Amino acid sequence: MWWAWVPVPTLEKVSVDLMVVLGTTSMPIHQVMRLSRGAIIELDATEQDEVKILANNLPIASGVVMVDRNRIAVEVKQMLPRAPDRR
Repeated sequence: MWWAWVPVPTLEKVSVDLMVVLGTTSMPIHQVMRLSRGAIIELDATEQDEVKILANNLPIASGVVMVDRNRIAVEVKQMLPRAPDRR
């Protein structure tokens, strides 16, 4: 029997864009165009509200923001069920 070694893709080569949504807001484009560095934008959420965690723009989990001195983290509280077509 003859065997050939074939390289297997590793997780190092998988690209996933993660996004944590803290809140949302709506504003006219002319206001967006006038924003400068350091501008403060009010969101429709507080720091105690759950955040949405997205992977490649798909919701995968919810969590809470954790602040420890100068470090900010997101603790995953619940994984969301995947749609049947995404398994």
